[in-house]
Amino acid sequence: MKIRIKEQSIRFRLTQSDVKNLDALGALEEHTDFLIGRFTYAIAQTEIETLSATFENGRITLQIPREMINELVSTDQVGFSGNTGTLKLLIEKDFTCLDSTIEDQSDNYPNPLLA
Repeated sequence: MKIRIKEQSIRFRLTQSDVKNLDALGALEEHTDFLIGRFTYAIAQTEIETLSATFENGRITLQIPREMINELVSTDQVGFSGNTGTLKLLIEKDFTCLDSTIEDQSDNYPNPLLA
């Protein structure tokens, strides 16, 4: 799982294994350690019917309904978007890049533009 943040927008990108684990466990969590603390980013299944997010104690948690998880697992649905106040949220499958990259992409979804 990786995140991209720009101004009032947060995008969570999930590999194939991430989607399978989210389906099985109902949650994902990763972190980055800094010298003075830990930044955590997580996804958790919720009963709410839309995407939402919280930020507490250095932790961003994207809340996703079970129905959306099911669609990511069982359909060609690429992702979902939503808002928490003025914050724009996006969760999507992570496709292989079209250009060269040193990043390991072996677990990414095949890019449909390469077909």
